[in-house]
Amino acid sequence: MQWTLVIPLKPLARAKSRLSDTAADGVRPALALAFAQDTVAAALACPQVKDVAVVTDDELAGRELAALGARIVPDEPAGGLNAALAHGAGVVRSSRPGTPVAALNADLPALRPAELARVLAAAAEFPRAFLADAAAIGTTLLAAAPDRELHPAFGTDSRARHRASGAVELRLDAVDSVRQDVDTGEDLRAALALGVGPHTAAVSAGLLIPGS
Repeated sequence: MQWTLVIPLKPLARAKSRLSDTAADGVRPALALAFAQDTVAAALACPQVKDVAVVTDDELAGRELAALGARIVPDEPAGGLNAALAHGAGVVRSSRPGTPVAALNADLPALRPAELARVLAAAAEFPRAFLADAAAIGTTLLAAAPDRELHPAFGTDSRARHRASGAVELRLDAVDSVRQDVDTGEDLRAALALGVGPHTAAVSAGLLIPGS
């Protein structure tokens, strides 16, 4: 089974505010874009992925991610993360009904195609499935089979919310790169330890990160 991934990305100027202890205001937009670039590039290199749709209204991000091969979907609802994901999945299926879709976070700079392939292969066994983040509180991936709606419930305590919605939690070992999203300086250190993609490596090289 080959999947279409739907990746949401808020305007870069408002992204990654929780990294303020690690990156200055002028650097955070570049970091957010770098995270997304490395996420999209790794996703497109995964054999289980047919294509990637990025839901964003950020012009710079749209240009850069389209250059990598992503389809850019304008965030017409402008109603937040879950509305953007539902809209993106709807746009994908309007042209290709029955396509299996998976929502993926845009801040997985250490993402490895082989690990993503393992997660998607496991998700294919269920109508809806999700992968918890490294903190075991949130969600980094939510998948829906061809005949199922995505029903995203990202945000606070999304692991519990997705489980309550009937999605099956994928309990896999050795997929750390798919779990390691980046919201804080500690998260960034963890991603750097795993090994980030070239865009994140270039932007983060100029940062003084205690403990890295």
